[in-house]
Parts: sequence; structure tokens; C-alpha cells
Amino acid sequence: MRWGVLLAMALLLSACQSSIEPRHGYWVDSAHPAQGARPRIKVVVIHYTAEDLPSSLATLTDREVSAHYLIPQQPAQKNGQGVIWQLVPECQLAWHAGPSFWRGATRINDTSVGIEIVNRGYTRTLTGVEWQPFTAAQISVLIALVKDITQRYAISPENVVGHSDIAPQRKQDPGPLFPWQQLAEQGVGAWPDHATVQRYLDGHAADEPADQAELLDALQRYGYDVNSANTPQMQRKLIAAFQMHFRARDYRGIADAETLAIARALLAKYGAAQ
Repeated sequence: MRWGVLLAMALLLSACQSSIEPRHGYWVDSAHPAQGARPRIKVVVIHYTAEDLPSSLATLTDREVSAHYLIPQQPAQKNGQGVIWQLVPECQLAWHAGPSFWRGATRINDTSVGIEIVNRGYTRTLTGVEWQPFTAAQISVLIALVKDITQRYAISPENVVGHSDIAPQRKQDPGPLFPWQQLAEQGVGAWPDHATVQRYLDGHAADEPADQAELLDALQRYGYDVNSANTPQMQRKLIAAFQMHFRARDYRGIADAETLAIARALLAKYGAAQ
């Protein structure tokens, strides 16, 4: 009898250790995971709200638009760390990307975490367009957030993008003042190696005209939706979106040697979209 009790206890312990667990009216044995499984979340999309905080919160908690996280201009502090607002659990889909494309995939809402940063975007003045800078507190807590998300879901650097990267014909956020290089220096997102850019420039002036077809081919291989950009205006918007992300000093959408060199350097570092 004693040995029978010990055997039963051993079997029960073995069952617990083999991930057999009760659910509501049934048991699940997860000892045979499929090799074909992939994480649902593959992309982080960064936006600005184009509104103040009250308007942003009202918009993002209504029925039409949503995002997983909202970062105020001056996040509250708790124990020396910034407080951000989670509006949608990561396990649920949020409506932040709209019609979109990135590295061969559409319906980016289905595979992404959306982060909205309170920022008015731009205003038009008599002297041109003025963009609102992001606050240091916003960027600090954003880096911590995106670093956490990318580590938990094993998201690759090239899949940390702006709304304008996945929808360049419709969107400009997070705009040319967003500090992509600063994020990359903290281990968040993609950035080209300076030496590789210089090697691809090969002595050419940065603003020297480049072959636009060659540039568009490089952007397509990196992950942008070039096939849908079938007019000169649409192609210029797409190039401008890339420049806002990786070369914000000039984002007029004109193909030049530096833009092409950056695209080639990114492909060399991160590879082409599969």
C-alpha cells in the first residue's frame, strides 16, 4: 500500500512538471509544442497624437481608434520612473495602424503594439511648417517601454517603425524631430552604421542626385510598400518617409546619394525583407 501511494504521488508530481494543467472542465497537456509557432506581436509602431492630452485620451478611448500605450508630454513619476497609460492589453488588437504594409505583411494592427506619444505634430506658419519637439521625459520612458516590449517578444530592430514607415501615403508621424538615432544608441530600433554609409557613398557628395529606381528597389527590399507607389507624387512621399526616419535633415523625397547609401547600409546590417 505504501509503495502504491508513493507511486501515485510520483505520477501526480510528474504530471505537474510536464505542464498538464486543469482548465474549465478539461485538462491541457502542453508537452508537445509545435515548431511552427510564431509570436503574434512582431512590430512596434510609434505615433504622435496630433492633439493635446485630454483630446488624445478621448480619441484613443473611443470606439473608432485605439492604441496599446499613451505617453503624456510630462509623464508622472513614481519611484523615479515615468508612468505611462496602457489603454489596450497587449494580448488584444488595437486600431492604430489602419491600412498598412511592412516587410511583406499587411494588416499591421494584427501583429503590432501601438504606442501614441502626446505631441501636436506640426503647425503651419507664415515661414513654413514647425514641428513640435518631444520632451526628454517622453523619450526616456518610451525607450524603457519599447526595450521591454522588444525583449519580451524578440522583435528585431528593423521592426520598430513609425506610422509613416508603414503608411507613407497617409501619415507623417512621428515626424522628422523624433530621435530615432537616440533610441538606436540605447538598443532600440534600427540605425545604419556610419562607416558603412560612407563606404557606399564612395566619395560622392551627400546631395548628389541618385537613380530613383535604384533607391526605390532598395527601399522595397528593406520593407517599404513600393509597389503601391505608382505615381511620382506617391514615390516622393515614400522616399520622404524613409528620409524622416533615417536622414531628417532633408526629407523632401528627392533621391540622392546619401539616402541611397543609407538604404544600402541598412540592408547590409539587417538584411532584406523575406
